[in-house]
This record gives sequence, C-alpha cells and structure tokens, in this order.
Amino acid sequence: MSNQENEKQLQALLKQALPPVKNTELPRDLWPQMLRRLDAQPLRIPWFDWALAAVLAAALLFFPGTIPALLYHL
Repeated sequence: MSNQENEKQLQALLKQALPPVKNTELPRDLWPQMLRRLDAQPLRIPWFDWALAAVLAAALLFFPGTIPALLYHL
C-alpha cells in the first residue's frame, strides 16, 4: 500500500468514527457574561501567599548567593 492509500483509508476511518457535529452555534453570546464575571470578582491573594513571598524576599536579601541557584531551577 502506498502512503496516499493509507492516508485515504485513515481519512475514511476518521470520518466514520467522528461524524460531523450538528448545530455548532452557541445559543447565546458568552462575552457579556464573561465581562460581568471579571468585574464582579476582584483578585484576592491569600495571606499564605504573601507570607511565602515575604520569606522568599528575606532569604534573597540575607543570602544573595542563592539567587543564581534559584534562577537555575526556574
């Protein structure tokens, strides 16, 4: 079998296995809902994240030699 025949056979199998999807249009526009959601929820950062950031900043201030090691692991 040639490469072209294999490709045609694969296309036929895919068309058989995955029939075309009907009604791909959404019933409504989702963008206004997304804008309301973005406006409603301000970004809240938990206190634990602030504590971790403070510990990291203090460690970098007291041990500046760890900066290259930290950058290496990023």
